[in-house]
Amino acid sequence: MRRRIGVLLAVAALTPAACSSSGGSSAPGSAHAGGSAAALSGSITVFAASSLTEAFTTLGQQFDKAHPGAHVGFDFDSSSTLAASIQQGQPADVFASASPTNMATVVSSGQVNRPQNFTRNQMEIATPPGNPAGIKTVADLAKPGVKVALCDAAVPCGATAEKVFQNAHVTVRATASEPDVKSTIGVVTTKEVDAGMVYVTDVRAAGKQVTGVPIPSSVNASTTYPIATVKAGAHHELAQAWVAYVLSPAGRKVLAADGFLSP
Repeated sequence: MRRRIGVLLAVAALTPAACSSSGGSSAPGSAHAGGSAAALSGSITVFAASSLTEAFTTLGQQFDKAHPGAHVGFDFDSSSTLAASIQQGQPADVFASASPTNMATVVSSGQVNRPQNFTRNQMEIATPPGNPAGIKTVADLAKPGVKVALCDAAVPCGATAEKVFQNAHVTVRATASEPDVKSTIGVVTTKEVDAGMVYVTDVRAAGKQVTGVPIPSSVNASTTYPIATVKAGAHHELAQAWVAYVLSPAGRKVLAADGFLSP
């Protein structure tokens, strides 16, 4: 089920500097350089991968405090589901995908503007608190009797987990196949499985509800997150301002604090 979070964002007199990336040049989507920035208003909907729930919620709160005046809502779900929703014409203004593959489907159909990579994420094993099954390596997930939760292969966390298994030369059978990463870590926290393959950021967000088992860099895999405005969106200026904020130093700081990597 989609997790919908509405965040009240007010944007008054938004300047180019407020929504530009580092390096001195205006980020795509910022106010036009050299001109006065008119106050933004209206509502936008951001379709975002479920793994971005905590980071984007924090960024939304910060954006709200900095710019009183417009409304931004978040629709968090698997990237494949969100891409399909855009293709079916469901209203959205921005799409942040956990994989270039899912973004490519809406790029090829001409429904979004040029995407930009803004972060990366890598995998980690999550177990119930205390790791009762004694999972120490990726190979342990392939042992008989070990119950493992995986994301569906069609979603980025499932595809990235499969890359890890290929790197480790193991075959892991899913006891629970979940529609997105939040559902996957959910069956770990409820102790329905011995372990789940999720993102580093999700282990961090779960806190004491799970125990994380790091994956060595020699076998680990990552996925890149692109973001783009949706052409059919009704409020392009506000959508562009949000994308610029995600790409800004403030956005990178929040993403890094949640465990995301540089793109």
